[in-house]
Parts: sequence; structure tokens; C-alpha cells
Amino acid sequence: MFIVAAAVVFSSCEKGITFNLNTTAASVVVEATIENDKAPVVILSSSFDYFSKISPDILANSFIHGAVIRMSNGIVTHQLKEYSFSPSADIKVYYYSIDSSNLATAFTGAFNTSYSMDIQVSGKTLHAVTTIPLLAKKLDSLWWKPAPNNPDTSLVVLVAKATDPPGLGNYIRYFTRTNSDNFYPGLNSVFDDNIVDGKTYSLDVERGVDRNQKLDLENYSFFHRGDTITVKFCNIDKATYDFWRTMEYSYGSIGNPFASPIKVLGNVPGALGYFGGYAVQYKSIIVPK
Repeated sequence: MFIVAAAVVFSSCEKGITFNLNTTAASVVVEATIENDKAPVVILSSSFDYFSKISPDILANSFIHGAVIRMSNGIVTHQLKEYSFSPSADIKVYYYSIDSSNLATAFTGAFNTSYSMDIQVSGKTLHAVTTIPLLAKKLDSLWWKPAPNNPDTSLVVLVAKATDPPGLGNYIRYFTRTNSDNFYPGLNSVFDDNIVDGKTYSLDVERGVDRNQKLDLENYSFFHRGDTITVKFCNIDKATYDFWRTMEYSYGSIGNPFASPIKVLGNVPGALGYFGGYAVQYKSIIVPK
């Protein structure tokens, strides 16, 4: 009887709890990159509330137009121009890159070079810097092996051998492309050299993932016999590494009530996002059928 009575007492004390979530002003989101031998690309958008519903129209309206963006390689300063393209019939993407009508100050990325960027938008100026490092860490070779303990004999594992130069601080990010598809980053795409400093080592290379598609956790990392595989292997600076390290950890904790909260470490003060430089090496292999 005591247990029943206690249950009645405590149940009568229950109260509904309502959380009043404050709405916050949208932040500027910056995704700016520059690679060796390629023009800079900057995408500007506005952030969404946590519970916002996403649709093609909402995404299209999130792009920020009319910003004044200037980028410098330390020798010349160039004002970028806004462009657009349509990856599909119902989506249009807007971005800023070199002004083709003013090539006198235009430049592409170069190894071992620092870049600064100023963005004038929404009545304020954002400033960020990055570096394309030397291509110090490289892939030596690629090969493949059958996927272990898998009944599907068409699946293969990609293996790479790499050499890390002596001295800590060689950060990398990698992407893969299968046949003529797009390049996609690995599920965990960035790595430091704390364990492999100064060593030549081999490791399995997981297939890059399109985070807009549902992930097959059993087989996402494998390639197929007959695939032409290209690895985009990038040396990056620490700020770019820190951004993607924390961003990918944040991706992995979405929906997990037991995950520790993490702050994504951008390098554009006053905005969300990052400005990253990439020293790129490409290496390909054809897996026979």
C-alpha cells in the first residue's frame, strides 16, 4: 500500500515543462577555399534556426548576394565576382570567384603561400586568413584488396601507402571520386601526424560519402570491381584541420543524447564557417573486373 500511495503522491506533483527557445538573428556562414592552381571560391549564406525545415526554396533564399569580397595573396588584391550555376533543375547555387572581366589582379592558388580575405556584408567587415602549405606529405602508391568477410565478392578495399616527413604539424584532408562522380570527403576526412610522424605507413582508405544521401553503415567504405578511383590528397593548415575535425565530430553526435557538446572551430571571426587552403595531390587506380 505504501508504494501505491507514494506513486499517487508523486504523480500528482508532476508538472509539464515547457522550454521557451529564444530565436536568434541569423549569422553569416562562410565557406571559402583556395587550392593550388585553382581560383578561390567563396560561398556566403545565412544560418538557420535549429528546428528549421529545409527545402530547395529555403536553401536558395539563404544565399547572400551583393557582398564585396577582396582576397590578397600578399602581392595583389582582387575583388571577387558573384556567379551562379544549377546542379539540378530545382537548385541554383551562388558563389564568388575571380572576376573574369578584371584579370589584371586575378590569381590562382600556389604552394607555400598565405592569403587574406575581407568580406563586407550586412554592414560589417569579416576578415580571415589561410595558407596553402607545401605539398610535404604525399601518397606513394595505391592498391586494392577484396573486402574481408563479405559475401559480395564485387566489393574491394582501397589501400594507400604514404610518407610523413619528420616533424609534427603535417595535417591532411582527403576526398575520393568513383568513375566520373563528384569528389566526396571521407566520413572522417582529416588527420594529424601525431602517431605517424616521420614514418612510411599503409592504411585503408574509406570511400568518400555524400552526406545528403542515406549511409549504408555496412558497406559505405568499399569500392567495386571495375571502378576507377581517384584520391584527392590535401595538405592543410591547422585551422582548416581544426574546423573539419570539430565539424565532423559534430556530424557524428547529431541525434545522440549522450554525446558531449562540441564547438565547431571556425577561423572567420564574427561569422560561422572557415577559409581553407589546400595543397592537392591526385592519384588514381583502376580496379579490374
